[in-house]
Amino acid sequence: MAARPAMSIPDSDAELDAAVARARTLIQLRRPDAAERELRGVLARSPEHTMAHALLATVLDDEAEAIAEANEAVRLAPDHWLPHYAAAWALRKAGRNAEAIRAASAAIACDPSVPGPWEQLARAHFARNEWWPAAQAARQGLTLDPNDSDLASLLSLALSEIAGAPDALVNAAQAVRLGPEEPLAHLAYGYAALATGDPATAVQAFRETLRLEPNMDQAGELLVEALKHRNPIYRVLFRGLKGFGKRRVRLPLAFRFLLFLVILVGFWMLWVADALLTLRLSRDSYHRLLLRRDALQAARVCAGTLGAGLVILVLGVVLGQPEVGAAGVATLALVTPIQEAGRAKSRARRILHGWTVLLVGAIAVSLGLSALSPDPDRLGIAPMTTLACLLTVWIAMLVDHRTAPGS
Repeated sequence: MAARPAMSIPDSDAELDAAVARARTLIQLRRPDAAERELRGVLARSPEHTMAHALLATVLDDEAEAIAEANEAVRLAPDHWLPHYAAAWALRKAGRNAEAIRAASAAIACDPSVPGPWEQLARAHFARNEWWPAAQAARQGLTLDPNDSDLASLLSLALSEIAGAPDALVNAAQAVRLGPEEPLAHLAYGYAALATGDPATAVQAFRETLRLEPNMDQAGELLVEALKHRNPIYRVLFRGLKGFGKRRVRLPLAFRFLLFLVILVGFWMLWVADALLTLRLSRDSYHRLLLRRDALQAARVCAGTLGAGLVILVLGVVLGQPEVGAAGVATLALVTPIQEAGRAKSRARRILHGWTVLLVGAIAVSLGLSALSPDPDRLGIAPMTTLACLLTVWIAMLVDHRTAPGS
């Protein structure tokens, strides 16, 4: 959503102020390039025009330049909310969400009656997976502007992430009513529907989001997820494993270890189902366009890995060599690291790809040892490799911080 300052910083030249007003209108019409030209024209004539610096920070694609413009606006008017709001916007866009929270808080301290900074605060908390602070910030913003579709959407998205929050769908419906042409409102509605177990409604909502904003990658990814949720096996696995992460279970140590293994196997089953459903979706010409290239590639590699693992496992059974059979099981378990690496981002992806290569090497060593010196009583390193493959779920959580929708 474009910046919507509720009040302006006084600047003397009426002609310049008119140009800034045109830029604000262009921002609201989602024409950032035209707004940038207007604002740069203002700054060419008045280099210390505070509002022009602040608004320019919200339309620039270059993150470093946007932050620099926002910092200049803060320098010129440190006691006004708008420069801090612009700083929060630019910092959040650059992924510096902790700093964005501080900037949004500074804007709120300058004037807590403006809803815009509360929205930036909610978005920054949401990007850090801080659901309750995000929900509280969005709710506070809505008390100031009950007709703000984006704030209602953000509240719904935050509530969708909180177990036992039944108001997510209600707020999403409110967001759609307030902003029927707002992509974020339909995204929130689809996300809430998906969280409440209604993939058919979610599919419709995400398709509407893409109609309004064809380049919104998150909507495409969530549409793919909703299409997968139409499969009952995938849906049960996904919701069950997500529920485990939100429960505190007190069990004896032995039962905890058993439950831990069950969860790891559950994630493996989920990743197998995910790969097979991805390949199934890729056969449809429209759905294939929605799939990320790396996700489709990972699914194809997983299919090959499953085939190779089954062959090695059967070969071990036929030859009576447990070490070969164990290597087959470890090969099957490679689905988890392959899928985790395929969906990770940038640096985390490189780490997980390196980890996967190490696991493949361990399996190759196990097979090599069994070929050089067959031993019917030896399992070798394959069982530990299998466990390491399954544990990649937790390794991925440590190294990969994924961005939530709407942030």
